[in-house]
Amino acid sequence: MAQEYFDPDGVGVDNGNYFSMPFTPEEAALVLLSAPWDVTVSYGAGAAYAPDAIIGASTQLDFYDSAAPDAWRQGIATAPVDYSIQELSQRLRHDASRVIEHLEGGGETTDDYVVRKIRRVNEGSFELNRNIREQAELWLEKGKLVGLVGGDHSTPYGLLRALGKYHDSFGILHIDAHCDLREKYEGFIFSHASIMHNVLHDVRQVEHIVQVGVRDFSQAEKQLAESSGRVTQFDDQRLLEAEFAGRTWDDVCREIISTLPEKVYISFDIDGLDLPYCPHTGTPVPGGLSFNKAVRLLQLLGRERRIIGFDMVEVCPSETDHIDASVGARILWKLCGQTLLSNQNNA
Repeated sequence: MAQEYFDPDGVGVDNGNYFSMPFTPEEAALVLLSAPWDVTVSYGAGAAYAPDAIIGASTQLDFYDSAAPDAWRQGIATAPVDYSIQELSQRLRHDASRVIEHLEGGGETTDDYVVRKIRRVNEGSFELNRNIREQAELWLEKGKLVGLVGGDHSTPYGLLRALGKYHDSFGILHIDAHCDLREKYEGFIFSHASIMHNVLHDVRQVEHIVQVGVRDFSQAEKQLAESSGRVTQFDDQRLLEAEFAGRTWDDVCREIISTLPEKVYISFDIDGLDLPYCPHTGTPVPGGLSFNKAVRLLQLLGRERRIIGFDMVEVCPSETDHIDASVGARILWKLCGQTLLSNQNNA
């Protein structure tokens, strides 16, 4: 659909693009990649179907955003979805499930029954990472901003590696229920539970990771966060103590932002929100941020920092209700708006 015929106040058209946008990647300022992949999820699956579900839900969204008015007019485009990613995910999910069942039954990753399965999953994950990195570099080379819609939380690794090629240093605002600092979890090198561990080791351009809303993590993850020098945590307990002490959310947000460098990448796991906003996410955890608190943090960040990219992951659509996809579409909209606005203001 040509831009001249696009009515932002009209009915959302099912054209296969996020938000029914009419822009091509070549003419848009921001390009959205899709990663329909959830091989290593260790509890509930379904995030591989999120991109299509969010595209569908996004047609029901109204465009006006008082915090980023008309930012979308710079162009938000949808890169062609590579469904070979989803096909590979479906094949490898069977192997990963057998491995997880074996380990939960007391087995070891070195047992003959799972060794080849783990190897196949790891090889497939390398292929996913290569695919996403090449897609991201294609658009970054053309001066585009790039965001990613997962999929599980392993999927942004390739994008982060690509950004490391174009930015000497940047920070990550990581909104999540989990720290994702586990090493080679369940034998899987690129587990959804290992994304931030891998980033610390492989993307040296990331100078600082600031984790907000985390509330379900291991002792080893806590120790790594405290010892690395590159991780700051505003966990649920810390946020609650600030609230009970009478601090405003704006004040807490500014403290969070003060720990981040000038350039920031946002990694937004939907389970960083409280359960009513993402009831079907793969590993749900009570607590976390409200929708409005998360949006306010993004708004203040967009005013004070330059957002160089983002991901939104772990949305698991349901066949019985639309809440997960609907919330995911609206968080994605806010991420797009603040990313475009922050780059406009810091050009």
